Amino acid sequence: MKLVSIPANPAPDNHVVGTIKTPDGVNLRYARWQPPAGRRGTVCIFQGRSEWIEKYFETVRDLRSRGFAVATLDWRGQGLSDRMLSDRRKGYVRDFSDYDTDLETFMREVVLPDCPPPIFALGHSTGATILIRAAHRGHLWFDRMVMTSPLIRLGGVDYTGGAGAAIVRLMRWAGFGSMYVPKADTSIVESRPFLGNILTSDPVRYARNAAVLEAEPALALGAPTVAWMDSAYRAMAQLQDRSYPARIRQPIMIVAGGSDQVVSTEAIEDFATLLRAGSHLVIVGAQHEILMEQDRYRSQFWAAFDAFVPGTPLY
Repeated sequence: MKLVSIPANPAPDNHVVGTIKTPDGVNLRYARWQPPAGRRGTVCIFQGRSEWIEKYFETVRDLRSRGFAVATLDWRGQGLSDRMLSDRRKGYVRDFSDYDTDLETFMREVVLPDCPPPIFALGHSTGATILIRAAHRGHLWFDRMVMTSPLIRLGGVDYTGGAGAAIVRLMRWAGFGSMYVPKADTSIVESRPFLGNILTSDPVRYARNAAVLEAEPALALGAPTVAWMDSAYRAMAQLQDRSYPARIRQPIMIVAGGSDQVVSTEAIEDFATLLRAGSHLVIVGAQHEILMEQDRYRSQFWAAFDAFVPGTPLY
């Protein structure tokens, strides 16, 4: 197993990379970095849908410069972890509980045995949603969690073309779960022109991520399938129950982009206000991928991160 390193995006030094196998037989790629001298614990990075470890090399450096060890993985069906369908470009998962299994395996096999405490989490989009689910189930692996743009509800972009949850549910029941969502753009997101993209306003970081995929096309993932979208709608429906966040006692900070068109910033704010030990920040002007944004937006995120992590656990 390897990390893809290119001049525009070199792999941070002193890494360990390998694979772990989930109880249901899926091979997951992971990577970890030891902390510099004077360690302050470990931050685990949990990526969003369609992402891959290499996309977060800059974030790994940012965290290690703060004294943290770092650990991360590719979720099943993306990056260089096992893909679920013969067509590698199709984003597929049977149910979001499969991601729960990935997280539990990663924590058990990589983080808890090999990474120095205290342990913190940094999750983006779908990765943040998986963390929320873990906190709701009562897992207390992390002293604190930081989340960017969690998938609580879709924003201005609806991959079902506006048809909604009922249509993808019906299509899945009819046996079309492995099809792309109707009307979805099946091209690789980072291969599209920068102008008009809905992920980031930073052309340099956007081009950097495209260059990584050009160097290793096996990392790329296309649009979600009907089954993935149905699973996502089911997960979002659970999170939108107003009693759901009130049952979470994990200290959480949520950072949202004021110009996010992928997920609903309004829904994120509503969710965050119902958390028992939560806070939130909206970065005006930032798009969905806050950690891939311009420095003027990223600096606001890191100021909030530094004020929140590390801190005294509140549970």
